[in-house]
Amino acid sequence: MAEWTERAELLFTKEGLEKLKNANVLVVGVGGVGSFAAEFIARAGVGSMTIVDGDVVDITNINRQLPALHSTVGLPKIDVVGDRLLDINPELKLTRLKEFLSPERAFEIVSDEFDYVMDCIDSVTPKLNLIIAAKRKKIKIISSMGAGGKMIASKVKVADISSTENCFLAKAIKKRLREVKIDKGVKVVYSSEIQQQGSLRVTDGKNYKKSFYGTNSYMPGLFGLHAAETVIRFLLK
Repeated sequence: MAEWTERAELLFTKEGLEKLKNANVLVVGVGGVGSFAAEFIARAGVGSMTIVDGDVVDITNINRQLPALHSTVGLPKIDVVGDRLLDINPELKLTRLKEFLSPERAFEIVSDEFDYVMDCIDSVTPKLNLIIAAKRKKIKIISSMGAGGKMIASKVKVADISSTENCFLAKAIKKRLREVKIDKGVKVVYSSEIQQQGSLRVTDGKNYKKSFYGTNSYMPGLFGLHAAETVIRFLLK
């Protein structure tokens, strides 16, 4: 094993590190939640990863996204995050797909080559289709619900989507999943804190996103951490 994984090996064991090295994970969206999720699993030693994102770093991302710096504004997030992941683990087998995930593309991208799918998209329709694709193809998935409009770290948890409360994104996803006969069996990261309505802003609907909530520096990272923990612990079994 590489020298940089010495501390991880003490905790995961040599056999565990080998399992992580042989694992292949799909991360869709490398903004607030996804950039942290991807970094955490890379630092854990996951050997193969595909990251998907079509966005560029915006000045407003700096308060919460790992790739966002004044020096990276205007650069594709997938380039900044991808380069960072390879700097963490030069042996990482990394595939970068520079695109916004259209609803139909979700069914093409999800395949049985992946051990886990990490859904870090923040818009309803692509997220819905990614979940459906994973469920139909029997691929493990963890989906990030709404981190916006939330402040209390202790309210963040991992649960089945059927058990979520006080999350408008989860409510919308649950409703549309029921229309395709999926009412449980989808693992999500969510917060049970009631969203602060005053922090909502409506958008022009570009890239399937009609609105967004104000977000602080730590909640997206915390969502990414919970998602990464779920994936890493599964892969170690």
